Amino acid sequence: MTQRHDLSAQVLPRRGQSIPPEFFRAIAESTVDWESWQSANGQVVWVNQAVERFTGYTPKECLAMDDYPLPMIAPEDRERMGRHLEEASKGSAGNNVEFKVLHRDQSTSWVAVSWQPMTDREGNSLGFRASFRDVTERRQMREQLREQNAELEHLVQMRTAKIAELEKHRLKMEKLAALGELAAGVAHEINNPLAGIRNAFALLKRHLPSNVKHYDKLDLIDGEIERIRGITHQMFQLYRPSQQKAVVFNVRRCLEELMSLALPMSRKFKVKVELECEDLPATKELGVDEVLLREGELKQILLNLVHNAIQASSPDQEVQLVVTATDDALVLRVVDRGCGIANDVIDSIFDPFFSTKTTTVGQGMGLGLSVTRGLIEAMRGSIDVSSEPNEGTEFCVQLPRCLKTEPEEH
Repeated sequence: MTQRHDLSAQVLPRRGQSIPPEFFRAIAESTVDWESWQSANGQVVWVNQAVERFTGYTPKECLAMDDYPLPMIAPEDRERMGRHLEEASKGSAGNNVEFKVLHRDQSTSWVAVSWQPMTDREGNSLGFRASFRDVTERRQMREQLREQNAELEHLVQMRTAKIAELEKHRLKMEKLAALGELAAGVAHEINNPLAGIRNAFALLKRHLPSNVKHYDKLDLIDGEIERIRGITHQMFQLYRPSQQKAVVFNVRRCLEELMSLALPMSRKFKVKVELECEDLPATKELGVDEVLLREGELKQILLNLVHNAIQASSPDQEVQLVVTATDDALVLRVVDRGCGIANDVIDSIFDPFFSTKTTTVGQGMGLGLSVTRGLIEAMRGSIDVSSEPNEGTEFCVQLPRCLKTEPEEH
């Protein structure tokens, strides 16, 4: 064990008064920080009582260590701190160098050490003094701040991406609005001359004898004129505000009429359409099975969905129209077991002019679902779709049972 040096004997008296050496030792021993004195050759000379609180080792045990304080430093920091001790023995100074202390019980904590060289009155080296301060809480706060900064940066990135996505969506909506306005304008301009063509064609057909060459093509021409009229009508609906008013009607009667309208296509494709409608409870404002909605548009919505389901089905398959309700909402589900919708296009099926029927001539221009969603949203409802390729598709429409206030028209 290295012999201790008593520095208090070298203390100069102040104002003619002598200060007892015990006074300085008491100050050193009672400090909160872990203090130590090492000679110029690196041997420990003195350690205060605070070392035991930091490391679990007593000052006596520390003085007995040949390589103090390395056994009390975490293995990952020993080599680095060993270099600092060598520099301190050569007269260097250091401040707030952080490392992990290894406690006797193998737990660790963070400390910061500062050291300064020590000399006697003649300037001869007496080694260096080191002061160790517990910075575990500061390190924890620093780590928390780092994590919070990382979380904040991640949040900023997410918000930035969301803003970019919203901006992209806004531009898309502006383009769709412009396209809808253009389509409505074109449809309006086409409808009038188209009506004239159809009327003139009807007059010609009425006065032509059936034995005229190619008379059988007249029905084909009439059908194609009707298809053009249907397309221009749908284009007009993309932008035109609804002209219908909400009225009270019996939804069960409406659904039965819808089934009659779907019957011709059902027979053509040999697909059965089944209706399941539970009783709608009466409310303060509505009777049993009654709703306050736009009846004509509700029929158009369901007819579009049922027709799509029939066309997606194979012969002898079944399409289900399931209707349920609460006091406040009307829920309509159209379910088929047909070809389904591919995952890579399901998000686009409500876009204008998008169609999965491109392989079949004459089955539409991809406006049906766009118009359907527009009619639903105009009645403050929503439409969702779920589908599995080769297993089927389900469209779920939710509407308020009572559309009390008409949205403003612009």
